[in-house]
Amino acid sequence: MTIRVAMWSGPRNISTAMMRSFGERADTVVVDEPLYAHYLDVTGIDHPGRDAILASQPRRWQDVAAALTGPLPGDPAVQYQKHMTHHLLPGIGRDWLRGLTHAFLIRDPAHVVASYARVRGEPTLEDLGFPQQAEIFAAYGGPVVDAADVLRDPAGTLGRLCAALGIAFDPAMLTWAPGPRPADGVWAPFWYDAVNASRGFAPYDPRPAAVPDRLAHLVEAARPYYAELAGHRLV
Repeated sequence: MTIRVAMWSGPRNISTAMMRSFGERADTVVVDEPLYAHYLDVTGIDHPGRDAILASQPRRWQDVAAALTGPLPGDPAVQYQKHMTHHLLPGIGRDWLRGLTHAFLIRDPAHVVASYARVRGEPTLEDLGFPQQAEIFAAYGGPVVDAADVLRDPAGTLGRLCAALGIAFDPAMLTWAPGPRPADGVWAPFWYDAVNASRGFAPYDPRPAAVPDRLAHLVEAARPYYAELAGHRLV
C-alpha cells in the first residue's frame, strides 16, 4: 500500500528542496502543489504564470482530492505531496485528508517574512500560512521538521523524518543533479531557479533575518503558531 505523505509548508521555506530530496528516492513519486490552481481560481489572486497554472491542474478541489487518494500507476511505495498550507482554503472539504500521512515543514517566521518581502511587498499572515499550518497539525498531527534543522544536519533530520513516516531513509535523498524535473509545476520558471542550480541542501546560514520594520508586527503575529509546531519538531 502506498504511503501518501502530505508535507505542509508555508512559502519561502525549503519546500522545493525537500521535494527534490524525496524525488531522488527510487520508490517515490512526487506531486507539486496540487491545490495551486484551485487556490488561484477561488481567490482571484494574480501570481506569475496564473493562466498557465489554471490550465495545468484541476480547479475543483474534489478532483484534486480524488487524484491524491485514488489508484496510482505502478503502485509506488511512497507518494510525496508538496502542499502549501495557504492553498487549503476554508471551502475545501477535509474528509479526504484522513487518508494521508501528514508531515510539517516549518521555518522561523522572521526568515519567512524577510524572504517573502523581497518577492511580494505586503504579505498577510494568511499569505504566510502559519494559522493554516497550525490548524492542519491540530486536526491530523504528524512529524514536524524545522528547515534550520534540515540545513544543519540533512542526514540526521531526514533520517528522523523517514523513521516517523514509517519509511527507510535513503542516502540518495541528500544530493541531486541540477536542473528541472518533469513533476515540477508550470510555475517553476518563476520560482525554482535556486533549487535548479543546486546539488543538495544549502549550508545553514546563522545570520539573523533582516525584517523590514513595517513587517515586524507580522513576525510577532506568526510566532505563536510557529512555536506551537516547533515544540513538536523532531530532534
